[in-house]
Amino acid sequence: MSRDLAITGTGAVSPAGWGVAAMMRALESAETLPLSLLERACGDAMVTTPVLRVPAQGATAPKFARMRRSSPITKFAAAAAMEALGETRFAESTAGRLRVGVVFTLTNGCVNYSNRFFSEVLSDPALASPILFPETVFNAPSSHLSALIGSSAPNDTLVGDASAFLSGIDLAAEWIERGDVDGCLVVASEEIDWLSAEGLRHYSKSYLPSEGAAAIYLEAAGGPAMLEHLPDPVSYQFHGRLEAARLMRANLAVADDGATLLVDGLSGVRRFDAPEAAAWSDWSGPRRSPKRVLGESMGAAAAFQVVAAAESLVSGAFRQAIVSSVGSNQQAAGLVLRRDPPAQMP
Repeated sequence: MSRDLAITGTGAVSPAGWGVAAMMRALESAETLPLSLLERACGDAMVTTPVLRVPAQGATAPKFARMRRSSPITKFAAAAAMEALGETRFAESTAGRLRVGVVFTLTNGCVNYSNRFFSEVLSDPALASPILFPETVFNAPSSHLSALIGSSAPNDTLVGDASAFLSGIDLAAEWIERGDVDGCLVVASEEIDWLSAEGLRHYSKSYLPSEGAAAIYLEAAGGPAMLEHLPDPVSYQFHGRLEAARLMRANLAVADDGATLLVDGLSGVRRFDAPEAAAWSDWSGPRRSPKRVLGESMGAAAAFQVVAAAESLVSGAFRQAIVSSVGSNQQAAGLVLRRDPPAQMP
């Protein structure tokens, strides 16, 4: 990167509540969040799946005509993005004085409306509502988001595992360095649906499916959360997950100095965590594991990690923060954020 880039805004909607403050309180106290039960009929039986949902109380989704029929994934994303963008930048964007790009990353996408639409198709194709179909496509949330902020700047949606959020940051950095945008919202969001929730628990009954969104605003600026190092991700096309995790850690090249926070992707499911746990087995410094509190939010997981890392630097408690994301089926990726000016350590 030829320019200094910083995360100058963050936003989050999580099972801990609406807003970054609620998420950080839950992470710092290792709070146990209340479970919800997702139920569906299967013949004469009822299938019940414990999940972590975003609470209805405290909702801050913005009012916007295009979002009237949108599903939760879009509402979560819009609330997180608006928090990251802030009122001043929102006003500048809608007035056409600030070119704000949007990079959206996800894994499952708009599963609620996909479920509803295809259920109607299978039940009675003549009555299936065409109004629902536009809300089933992967890039529907990002399209709504650009319309909400009045942006005609570049907009892209990346479909991948959780680590895709770091690829989204890389794309945003490229747009900024090329001068395509003045700044960029990088957003990840997921919503709960029985199919994805049950599918996740086929891998392990210990998984706790969750939902929500997180967003950052990246721009060429100084600040307490500077983008220090964003190496290329390590693809599973050529490496197994363990080797990829170790190569990712080596590429980050950060010393365990006691003043660097590691924000990892460990979920508490030993079989899935094993490669990342092995790669960081010698780390003795401070660390946080957002998934252990917020559950497995799949495509939004690394976004929660990045927001947690940036906010931890803003507090002044750490000099640097590492994000480690060993994805489920595509790549292992990581980044390093540094505090600028450097934190005054005791």
